[in-house]
Amino acid sequence: MARRRVVYQGRAFEIAYDRLHAGAPKSVAFLHGWGSCKELMQQAFKACFTHYQHFYLDLPGFGKSPNETFLTPQDYAQVVDAFFHSLEIIPDLVIGHSFGGKVATLAKSPNLVLLSSAGIVLPKSFKTRLKIQIAKGLRALGVSNRALRSADAQGLNPAMYETFKYTVQEDFSAHFRACTKNTLILWGEQDSTTPLRAGQQIASLIPKNRFIVLQGDHYFFLKQGARVQAYCAEHFGNGQQE
Repeated sequence: MARRRVVYQGRAFEIAYDRLHAGAPKSVAFLHGWGSCKELMQQAFKACFTHYQHFYLDLPGFGKSPNETFLTPQDYAQVVDAFFHSLEIIPDLVIGHSFGGKVATLAKSPNLVLLSSAGIVLPKSFKTRLKIQIAKGLRALGVSNRALRSADAQGLNPAMYETFKYTVQEDFSAHFRACTKNTLILWGEQDSTTPLRAGQQIASLIPKNRFIVLQGDHYFFLKQGARVQAYCAEHFGNGQQE
């Protein structure tokens, strides 16, 4: 593991990352989802994309990259861009899972792969709406509502908790609609975290994309890295294949 210090809006961020296949002619960046880390993405793709230089980043606030600053997905993308600018690289391909898909959509790269990306705000279940109302009531009474936080929000420092609340409520439709990248969208058919209908909606918004449904849940790609690689080779072509 390596660390690299980048500066964004006057603040320094220490980014933990792993770099594989240094010197390969092309480069690919892997961006993990909320609450995850670079090791999860390596588990899926370390043995794949062998003609690419791999970059696995711990986004600020996750894994071994600390953060105590409120950041939007747009900020995260700028931090990622600053990281690669410091290396004088623009990745040929960025692959983002869930929350990392939002960041990948905005980060600099001509080619994009979205794995069950976040970004579409769907109607909340009755259970979720009830928890929100109870939490608001407790907050009004000055009572801590930490026990009612979702699993993704547990253990977060104040800045990351505000980041979490912002990003889960942010409708990314306009950003998907404005995306001009050559895009491959892959989705788990049994995904209950970002349901299939969310993927279908993203595919209806991004102008230039191919949408493929695979067996599996929100982490469908973990045991299908080779299939993801094959679909990338098929979709992007022009030397992108292994």
